[in-house]
Amino acid sequence: MKTKLILSIKLILLTVTLSAQQSKVDGIIYNQQGEPAAFVKVMITNTQLGAVTDQNGKFEIIGIPAGTHQLTARFTGMETIDTVLQFTENTHHQLSLTMRSTANELEEVVITGTLKEISRDESPVAIEVITPLLFQKNPTPSIFESLNMVNGVRPQLQCNVCNTGDIHINGMEGPYTMVMIDGMPIMSALGTVYGLMGIPNSIIERVEIQKGPASTLYGSEAVGGLINVITKSPKNAPLFSFDFTGTTYQDFNGDLGVRYRLGKSGSGLFSGNVFYFNHLWDINKDNFTDVTLQKRYAAFNKISFTHKSGNASSIAIRYFYENRWGGELNWTEDWRGSDSIYGESIFTHRIELIGSSPIGFLGKGAKIQYSYNTHLQNSAYGKTPYTATQHIGFLQAIKNFTSLRHDVMTGIAVRYTYYDDNTMITQTKDSLNPQNKPSQTYLPGIFVQDEIKLNEKNNLLAGVRYDYNNHHGHVVSPRINWKWSMNKYHILRVGIGNGYRVVNLFSEDHAAFSGAREVVVVNNLKPERSWNGTINMSSYINFAGGFLNIESSLFYTYFCNKIVADYFTNANQVIFDNLDGYGVTQGAGLMAHCSFTIPLKIIIGATFTDVHIWEHDENGVLVKTEQVHAPPLTGNFVVGYTFKKIKLGVDLTGNVYSPMLLPVLPNDYRPDHSPWFSLLNIQLTKDFNSGLKLYCGVKNLLNFIPDEDPIMRPFDPFDKNVNDPVNNPNGYTFDPGYNYAPIQGIRFFAGVRFALQAK
Repeated sequence: MKTKLILSIKLILLTVTLSAQQSKVDGIIYNQQGEPAAFVKVMITNTQLGAVTDQNGKFEIIGIPAGTHQLTARFTGMETIDTVLQFTENTHHQLSLTMRSTANELEEVVITGTLKEISRDESPVAIEVITPLLFQKNPTPSIFESLNMVNGVRPQLQCNVCNTGDIHINGMEGPYTMVMIDGMPIMSALGTVYGLMGIPNSIIERVEIQKGPASTLYGSEAVGGLINVITKSPKNAPLFSFDFTGTTYQDFNGDLGVRYRLGKSGSGLFSGNVFYFNHLWDINKDNFTDVTLQKRYAAFNKISFTHKSGNASSIAIRYFYENRWGGELNWTEDWRGSDSIYGESIFTHRIELIGSSPIGFLGKGAKIQYSYNTHLQNSAYGKTPYTATQHIGFLQAIKNFTSLRHDVMTGIAVRYTYYDDNTMITQTKDSLNPQNKPSQTYLPGIFVQDEIKLNEKNNLLAGVRYDYNNHHGHVVSPRINWKWSMNKYHILRVGIGNGYRVVNLFSEDHAAFSGAREVVVVNNLKPERSWNGTINMSSYINFAGGFLNIESSLFYTYFCNKIVADYFTNANQVIFDNLDGYGVTQGAGLMAHCSFTIPLKIIIGATFTDVHIWEHDENGVLVKTEQVHAPPLTGNFVVGYTFKKIKLGVDLTGNVYSPMLLPVLPNDYRPDHSPWFSLLNIQLTKDFNSGLKLYCGVKNLLNFIPDEDPIMRPFDPFDKNVNDPVNNPNGYTFDPGYNYAPIQGIRFFAGVRFALQAK
């Protein structure tokens, strides 16, 4: 017994001695701007020892055996660091390393172009990836407003009273843009008008933008482009986070996020968002609100599980509620729907369900994706009530096959849309006995695409989709993309695709339902068809002082059966009809992203567009007409500099717009084109080591406000005194659709942001 005790004591002493003599390495890793590089993997090769840098770029590896070992630090888009270190007993190495950006600094993983995870540089389809870090340089309460920082993407307000809006890509109107969440068609038709403003930036991991048709993989509506909002993964989200912002306009936005565990293989993320704005502003003194008052609440919960096979399943649910109104300053809910005091009041409820799971019995690369959303809207536009219900269900099964030179993605999908409202859209055509008849659309489809590796430098992606619409019959959407990797610094992409789209009048032009104009549909509207071609060039340049990425593109889209809204024939009507002619959208885009060895980053973008229609006049001659709200030139820029010693960042952001055609009335005294204008913002951000950030700044630094009257005859919103030849000789009517810039002057903002990362 005594012998065993002595041996135990000796073993304990030996263990303590060996522990004391074990070697270790620690240090800090910086990026080339001198900022701490978080989440860098640091490994001792040929061992199982490693670590990941924390928010301050620090790491520590202990228990390293004696000998010569190679330390490797890796991070996507950065040059790998390999350092050989010699360890003897009780060696302690302290390192300070700097990781330089590689030529493919923007080599993010994307899924939008091909429906599977792939390096952005390897994708045959040009995809632009935006992270919330860009949006944080000019904080906004929703993704709708944030997207004006993306080159070629422009949020456009459509109504000066209720502030509805849509997103234009490369000059094409909002209905041509498909907005998805986690690859699922959540935002469409009715939901695009108000639902976009209900996606808070707090749930976003990244945004993938494809400019050009994506109908082969995603079906109709993805004609002009696709915006895929990828939500945060519970695995990678902070344990706890919050972000609160307020402005001198007295609007407040708050985000809260909590990560939690579910057993050994599951994790969840809960996020809540509140936006509150309840202050009346009337800078132009027209007795109408300049900005819609809004109370918005959203809750998001996402759960993910990792299976024994290594595959993952996820399911997310989001609820969104909004109460907004705009109108005469003395309006209250007591006047809702009356013809005494004008107001536009909208109550919106949305529920969204999104999920995906592997299909085990079909083997690797097979999964099922599903989504459901319901949108309930109760609105009053002046004295015109508008109530609507929409349900969209989507189910899709996909399977990926790979061989030596082929990477095939195939799938089957079905989409069901139920839409009902109280307007002529869902009425029968029997004028003697009009009845309400909800619209139900079934859209089963099948698609296949093959990415062919022709050689080391050339890839070809060919695909086709077949859908059957129970109202419009067979739909075939082909596309082909070619990628030529000239070398590791230059990539050329060429794409050609076909688009197909069915109209939804409410989302086409919400202004038609504002109560100011009568909606007129001349004929039975036919689906639109389009052909699009794009050429994209990516160039990466490393120089002594930093890194430069240049993206340039050319695009051309031809439309037949284009559905147009005519504002000019009759001042009291919006006339919808298929175009007797064709439409063309063409242009070019250029973006430069430059990072320097000093803590300076610059992003500059410009998009040139020519958007017009050719239609036959009464003599059968084709006449060219410019599209409203399509400026020939839009530009944006971001300039950021960090004072490293005091951890203070300065960001200057802005947009520039050339004159655009506006929807004027006959004999309108207001200009039919907007002026050149620019919106500038500046922000200061103080970073603390604890994960806390304080920020403040100024929006609309130049205090630009449109000089023209945004609302025609605001003193007579119900057109009760239009027929007055003395005071109204031109027969002007109330119209709130003249808009090109927000009526919000210079304003200050401040906020606090905190994120607690898992150790």
